Amino acid sequence: MSKEPKNPTRRALFKALGAATAVGATVGLLPSCGKKRDSGAANLSFAEIPHALDDRHHLPVGYNADLLLRWGDPLVPGATPFDPRALTPREQERRFGYNNDFIAFMPLDPGAGPGEGERHCKSRNSTRGLLCVNHEYTQPHLMFSGYNDEHSATRGVSAQHVAVEQAACGHSVVEIAKTDNGWRPVLDSPYNRRITLNTGMEIVGPAAGDRRLCTGADSSGKRVLGTVGNCAGGKTPWGTVLIAEEGFGGAFQGDPDAVADPVEARNHHAFGISPHNRNWGEYDRRFDISVESNEPNRFGWMVEYDPYDPSSRPRKLTGLGRFQHEGFTLVCKPGAPVVAYGGDDDEHQFVYRFVSNGIYRPGDHTQNRQLLTEGTLYAARFDADGSGRWLPLLFGQGPLTPENGFRNQADVLIDTRRAAALLGATPMDRPEDVETNPVNDCTYVMLTKNKKRKHGDIDAANPRPRNVAGHVLEIVPPGKKGRRDHSSNRFKWNTFLLGGNPNAEDPNERGAYGQQSPGAISTHGWFANPDNVAFDPKGNMWIATDGCERFGFHDGLWAMATEGEMRAAPKHFFGCPRGAEVCGPEFPDDGGYVSTTTLQVFSTSSAINRGVR
Repeated sequence: MSKEPKNPTRRALFKALGAATAVGATVGLLPSCGKKRDSGAANLSFAEIPHALDDRHHLPVGYNADLLLRWGDPLVPGATPFDPRALTPREQERRFGYNNDFIAFMPLDPGAGPGEGERHCKSRNSTRGLLCVNHEYTQPHLMFSGYNDEHSATRGVSAQHVAVEQAACGHSVVEIAKTDNGWRPVLDSPYNRRITLNTGMEIVGPAAGDRRLCTGADSSGKRVLGTVGNCAGGKTPWGTVLIAEEGFGGAFQGDPDAVADPVEARNHHAFGISPHNRNWGEYDRRFDISVESNEPNRFGWMVEYDPYDPSSRPRKLTGLGRFQHEGFTLVCKPGAPVVAYGGDDDEHQFVYRFVSNGIYRPGDHTQNRQLLTEGTLYAARFDADGSGRWLPLLFGQGPLTPENGFRNQADVLIDTRRAAALLGATPMDRPEDVETNPVNDCTYVMLTKNKKRKHGDIDAANPRPRNVAGHVLEIVPPGKKGRRDHSSNRFKWNTFLLGGNPNAEDPNERGAYGQQSPGAISTHGWFANPDNVAFDPKGNMWIATDGCERFGFHDGLWAMATEGEMRAAPKHFFGCPRGAEVCGPEFPDDGGYVSTTTLQVFSTSSAINRGVR
């Protein structure tokens, strides 16, 4: 997802400060409301909006965007007015966090209560539910007074400010309801919850208990406080939410070369840990690698938690590997293994798949909740002939042996990146969201960009040097639509689209959208830097972008068909303000209908200036 901005301008300060707005848009996707789904892209009947770059949200005529939650808004009744000057860590843990990303909408069964996840997740209630929102990172120079810029904010910070930052990271669970006045948070809900860097969590799966996960505070290697760098995520049919740990390296401070163990020194370098990172380690010693060199190994995982049980402890799933997770999304078919797809959001990193040992049994929530703890992680190889293979990351197989520095399966999972590279997986152009279309049963990989790719290392799946506009791949598992075998180790793939202007003079920036001719894409239909993706109930793809300002217009949402004559022909639906990023588009399940009552939820990085200057 988005990387922390390096040098925000004064204008960006005003517009991007909150970086924590959830926006609900009421949308009608069918020409007439309440009709059953049909095939094709005819439901994308909205009037396309133009490219723009200003300080406002943009939507088609007849649609609206409502402010739902901002950084610092209370999650409990009786809170005092928000004042960042008086904000304490305890108070921040009772308020909405900072810098949104992934959103999940989890429906509520009106007759069920906390802890009854099985009943809730069967509900198709699209007018009341839990909004589950990631908070990726903080920007203290935009949160508090007394800082000149981002760099001065990383030195001389008070312990109180660091603790507030840590409390503003993580995740929020907020009950929301549709009222006559739009969507509103329910402040007295028993479900409302903050998950922060102080939340106790379990470590489960093959790496749990390994010596590389043990610290002075936890000699078991099975317990950890908190989560950070929370980017995208996923949902499960058994009622849990998956949240990713992506840019966790920036939370740690210290010189990797000063760490005694060369294995950990190499490991810390791989995730950007340096003496110049934010200085949380000066106030919370577990973030100083000279004090706790194993602490970073307890981050970089996928986290699973139960939003329907506020007393439950989240779990870090080591079987899904450790890297800069953009997220993992699931394919669950009755009687088949659960398959989870994800990407490692960094240049020249890999696309991954996890296949469970057990099979998915609809309704058996106790059994299903163990499916992501036991299975096999794979990395993708994309061959030039349009075929591909999933390469298993298993200790003792191929190069994953003691001769190459792997002691056991825990080492393979802690050093997933190195294991995938040794296997010969294809280095990609920053793999971000990877999701499966529930209608055509194909899987799509968002590749945001890779300005580090040189002319000599292009390949069929990453065809452009210095890829500034990004592209999207389509993975086609064997089988027919609806019955594709996602657990097969072989697949076909193709380039679904290349981001960029289809009429650009520079061929490395020239976009290509399916079989459409350049003239078939409208002046405002093209985009760059695909990031998040979602599919509406008809199988149309909705892509959220992160980086279009380089091309002179805002980031936003583009919708397109994945099949038929208009396959990969984008249409511009939503634009966010200058300096903002739109994340986490979500379509609640409305029982097979799409109407003007359907909720479309976005999380953006724009807000009114809530900080103090």
